[in-house]
Amino acid sequence: MFHAHSGLAFVRSTVSYFLLLAAVAATVWAQPRPEHGLHFTIPVTTWDEALPMGNGMVGALLWGDGRPVKISLDRADLWDLRLVPEFQTEEYTFSNVLRLHRAGRHKELERMLDNPYRRPAPTKIPAGRIEITLPDGARFASTTLRVEDGEGRIEFQNKASVRAFVHATEAVGLVWIGSKEQPAIKLVAPPFSGRVNDPAAGGIGAGDLAQLGYPAPQVSNGDGFESYTQQGAEGFRFAVHTAWKKASGGWTLAWSIASSFEGGDPAALARSRVEKALSQGYKAALAGAHAAWWKKFWAQSSVRVPNQTIERMWYLETYKFGSASRRGAPPITLQAVWTADNGQLPPWKGDYHHDLNTELSYWPSYSGNHLEEELAYLDWLWKTRDAGFRWTKKYFELPGLNVPMTADLNGNQIGGWRQYTHSATTAAWLAHHFYLHWRYSQDREFLKHRAYPYLKSASEFLEAYFALPDRLFSSPEINDNKPNAWFDQPTNFDLSLARWLFAATAELAAELKLTDEAAQWRGALAKLPALAKGEDGKLLVAPRYPLPGSHRHFSHLMAIHPLGIVDLDDGAEAERTIKASLAELDKLGTDWWTGYSFSWLASIAARARDGAKAEKALELFTTAFCLRNSFHCNGDQTGKGHSKFTYRPFTLEGNFAAAEGLQEMLLQSHRGVMRVFPAVPDGWKEASFHSLRAEGAFLVSAERRGGRTAWIEVMAERGGTARVFNPMTQKVEELALRAGERRRLRF
Repeated sequence: MFHAHSGLAFVRSTVSYFLLLAAVAATVWAQPRPEHGLHFTIPVTTWDEALPMGNGMVGALLWGDGRPVKISLDRADLWDLRLVPEFQTEEYTFSNVLRLHRAGRHKELERMLDNPYRRPAPTKIPAGRIEITLPDGARFASTTLRVEDGEGRIEFQNKASVRAFVHATEAVGLVWIGSKEQPAIKLVAPPFSGRVNDPAAGGIGAGDLAQLGYPAPQVSNGDGFESYTQQGAEGFRFAVHTAWKKASGGWTLAWSIASSFEGGDPAALARSRVEKALSQGYKAALAGAHAAWWKKFWAQSSVRVPNQTIERMWYLETYKFGSASRRGAPPITLQAVWTADNGQLPPWKGDYHHDLNTELSYWPSYSGNHLEEELAYLDWLWKTRDAGFRWTKKYFELPGLNVPMTADLNGNQIGGWRQYTHSATTAAWLAHHFYLHWRYSQDREFLKHRAYPYLKSASEFLEAYFALPDRLFSSPEINDNKPNAWFDQPTNFDLSLARWLFAATAELAAELKLTDEAAQWRGALAKLPALAKGEDGKLLVAPRYPLPGSHRHFSHLMAIHPLGIVDLDDGAEAERTIKASLAELDKLGTDWWTGYSFSWLASIAARARDGAKAEKALELFTTAFCLRNSFHCNGDQTGKGHSKFTYRPFTLEGNFAAAEGLQEMLLQSHRGVMRVFPAVPDGWKEASFHSLRAEGAFLVSAERRGGRTAWIEVMAERGGTARVFNPMTQKVEELALRAGERRRLRF
């Protein structure tokens, strides 16, 4: 079981004393501006357009017009964790799946591997809702979210107001109700029992919460408080407690959610948190540790670009990242701490999708200089790796580590499209994040005790898998879940990950002076075939299998981004491959892209140093594939034909990949050389960024004036040689820096 306080004591903080001094000095300059937040003059009437607030463990959505104001509540460890029975049987093995596939018995494979996902559980579940009805005369005026400190506000024409925030460091939320008369306050439990009108359909829509069949909650209320305890599956339970009191000029309300995974009595724990928060009061809580946390968070990095749509997007995504990922809490799921509040299970059951969703969600943490928040992901992957070891041994009957592509809170397989949920290279993509943390932090304890062991275990599995006489490969999500979504030869998706993994494992072994192991992984790499390419040099899906049409998932382009094993620095042949691959995307068009396709394209285009393409992709993502509160809604909402997907299930990976896209335009260091403004459009005459992070644990700031780089400043967090591309001489300069030393290059 993943617990809330499972942080690794020996992993050193990635923020040095010198970085802290630099952050304090830059705090005022770095803070977001009011226009970076949200402001509506039309009330929010649906949960997925609400104002998002959170601290990684608990979250809230503020919406409504006052009749009532609604605050949707969530907690990251609220899960129904019933195991899938089909995955506990003797027939559940890769060898049996391979036999059935070769025999064309696809219905049996669907029954075993696909159909379990159509059940309502396992699934993420919501916590409930607070409804605040203001007295008559409270007519809606505006809704605002301040991203600088995460406070949401709803203002009314009679000067009444509702203000709310989720505390940055405590599992509690506070609400200020500015009203002379007492409002009506109601706590609403999710409809986990009763009649089922919409049964589980699988895939996007999983149907009514009532399918879970929980008993009615145990409700308690009295003067100034209301609470309930909800019994879930297999002994799990959680409690929500709210309490309020009269204060000068209005009313203060506090709420908290506690789960049985914390230990003890959830109801008592939630109540104690609320009582403590109420005793402090709204204004004091907002101005104290909460405000200090956000001030420090925003001092970590900042950007300024002339495209205001994209700049605002970056601040909104960075705000959501700080709200959704926090060390000590479970990592970001499909919707993080903003589970659907519509009486239904969340889209795709709100699970952990490792075929791009979790990976893209953590892309911006590295160069964005938020490694502490990123460790929520790696802590969880490490904590749940035993589930991966068990699954690898049970299903693949092989040594080493692989991970189910769709996973619950404990890292267990929950099923879905069989070709990807049972992919051989899922752990390899997850291993990439362990590698990135080492490269960006230079934390040698992490390298020795986390990064190398994880990569080594994943390599042991892939070495054994590629040695099998008969194997299956896939490329998400080419051919959906049809039989031909399995390939007999390695796809470029699987091959790129395997080639990257063996090379990276050899690199880390050499760094640790494990000479024999480094040689082993270099040998494994030498046995792999080259990437499949077309006559024009473009990357194919698989040998002699080009991309068949417009497709949302750029799985065949993994070698370009994020893995960087095909890069412009490799010379003319690599340049030809990158340009031909992007040209093919242009030719096939965006008919079957979703929002994350555009945000991912921005990073691919940035690696090709095509700033105009990257800018256009980010603009389209932000304006066509996001709801007005900035939530990525997958489908095109404009009706302008940017995509034939026009649905609106909310997921987060597109949001965070968009932030990474802008960062890739401003700073790249994936080949060990820092390139500043490598992919900005010609029209961006003025731009700047502060304290973006480069590989090697360097903090980089730079400014562009009049269409050229004016200066670059590098600060060494741990010391070492910074290799910086000089835009004037077009050569690489080497700067030997001590820990904490900074150097500014002027041009």
